[in-house]
Amino acid sequence: MLGLGTGFYGVGGDTYNSGWLPSDETSLEAWYRNKVGITLESGTENVSQWADQSGNNHHMVQTDTGEQPAYNATNGALTFDPSSDTQNLAFAGGASPTHITLDAAFVIGIKMDPAAINVVVIGSNALTNELFKIQASDKVRLRNDGSGNKDFTLDSGDTKDDSYWVIARDSENDVGLYKDGVQNPSGAIEIAGTFDINAIGVRRTDQNPFNGIIKEVVIFKGVYSTDLIDNLNDRLSKL
Repeated sequence: MLGLGTGFYGVGGDTYNSGWLPSDETSLEAWYRNKVGITLESGTENVSQWADQSGNNHHMVQTDTGEQPAYNATNGALTFDPSSDTQNLAFAGGASPTHITLDAAFVIGIKMDPAAINVVVIGSNALTNELFKIQASDKVRLRNDGSGNKDFTLDSGDTKDDSYWVIARDSENDVGLYKDGVQNPSGAIEIAGTFDINAIGVRRTDQNPFNGIIKEVVIFKGVYSTDLIDNLNDRLSKL
């Protein structure tokens, strides 16, 4: 049953970022907010729901107790450990719409600390070709319905750093990847087509499960701006 346990709504507040919030933007499509909207399975520290704070009700849930990520109330981190089972959160069956659909410009922000490569951060639990993946220690992979694999090879750094990431597509379908506030790699890659997202930490039920920590995921739809990217980078840097 969903909603079991204790919900942590605003525990600790946003003392680290008292200015801009994603909810200031009308383009906010989904916000899995640090320390907010967390419901724990009764009697455990495991997450059964991470409620979307955008107002669009794109809630991520997990009713299988063996597949629930662990929660750290101190820093708001969700730990995904696939060593014993695939741990993930996804839209509930029968959810409408079935996916967050990004068919034009978008901006996505993620604060995370991956512990392994070849793992999916966000993607689709139903469709084959939808993912944002830590492909290698120097490579991030994006794939959607029409692009095939598009790999971003970092100019520097490691994909397994405790870092914050922004993925942004403009009106010309040019996608830039930002790591810790810097575009990395320096060049954009053209990726047309639609990205469909309805899961955190997995694709296709149990493939390439995420291994590591995720603190926040923010998705803006139909917009691209350097001001938004800067504001999002600033927020994520303080989590």
